[in-house]
Amino acid sequence: MSVTHPAGFVAAGAAIGLKSTGKKDFALVVNQGPTFDSASVFTSNRCKANPVLWSEQVVKDGVVRAVVLNSGGANCYTGPEGFQTTHQVAEKVGELVGVAAGDVVVCSTGLIGLVNDRQLLLDGVGTLHARLSADGGDDAAEAIMTTDTVSKQVVVTGPDGAAWSIGGMAKGAGMLAPALATMLVVITTDAVVPAADLDAALRAATRVSFDRLDSDGCQSTNDTVTLMASGASGVAPGLADFTAALTEVCTSLAVKLLADAEGADHEIAITTINAASEDEAVEVGRSVARSNLFKAAVFGKDPNWGRVLASVGTTRAEFDPADLDVAMNGVWVCRNSAPAEDPSLVDLSARKVTVTIDLKAGDAEATVWTNDLTHAYVHENSAYSS
Repeated sequence: MSVTHPAGFVAAGAAIGLKSTGKKDFALVVNQGPTFDSASVFTSNRCKANPVLWSEQVVKDGVVRAVVLNSGGANCYTGPEGFQTTHQVAEKVGELVGVAAGDVVVCSTGLIGLVNDRQLLLDGVGTLHARLSADGGDDAAEAIMTTDTVSKQVVVTGPDGAAWSIGGMAKGAGMLAPALATMLVVITTDAVVPAADLDAALRAATRVSFDRLDSDGCQSTNDTVTLMASGASGVAPGLADFTAALTEVCTSLAVKLLADAEGADHEIAITTINAASEDEAVEVGRSVARSNLFKAAVFGKDPNWGRVLASVGTTRAEFDPADLDVAMNGVWVCRNSAPAEDPSLVDLSARKVTVTIDLKAGDAEATVWTNDLTHAYVHENSAYSS
């Protein structure tokens, strides 16, 4: 019940027939107030799905009253009829909830080019509305899953027992790449936070969480993260405390997404230290995270640090190519760009893997998360089913 843990929110999830499996495929989260401030971030992919095009307009005034989400079809590149479906679903939600359609964010996930059955969706809104409850968070989180094997949910409370909390749910298992990272995420809070502060906090949180997740280098057309504040706790936390809690929520969800990445055997945290700037640290980490050679080596339990250096060398970061250090799972296999400790000391049998890259060019650092490249990933994406 993550998104319904904060006071002022109800949710529901149901199976309406979009998925051939008969599993839950439609969800609704409603903010009952007393405040309705919000903030959202979307994919930076120029090829955007109809729900993103709709929702980008909805969120401009900083007010969102409800989020409706379907799995089973992305409603992307489905023509004017697809956009009209998004519009009519928002209208139906607004009608039943008693809010304007322009305050309803719409999200879809699944295959691109698949036309969703409009009548199923419209009838499904009625089903969801009838099931809305403060216990509906689990069903909603399950209903947005596609190739996910588990639902992703988290709750964080304010510091020192503060009487406010943040809840979140996410879906995502493939096409996990930055800006945003392929996902649908709904985050709720009962804190009193104005829309401008929500926006600042959300952008700060996503910058060091979802934007650092780079599973397979592929950006989606449907990425949406929406944060709603009900103000039902009556507590107005300081912006720093709220941002810290929100960052914890986003980071936790990002790690859960990584842990469920399609076909992955290893979760890899790549930390670049002593960089000239944080941006350069991120660039280096991302370059390694996108190396299929490196990711395949980890899958094969081969601590091939040469593939790390080769990826570092493709970046614009400041460093001396003759003076780089690399550690894998704490073993410094490379010092001063030369062999150091015995690579056989690196145990890659566990799921979690750490890589540390020392650029010796400054004092900035950043971590990028990725996973290995496996046979199962190729199989999953050669016969994808929503």
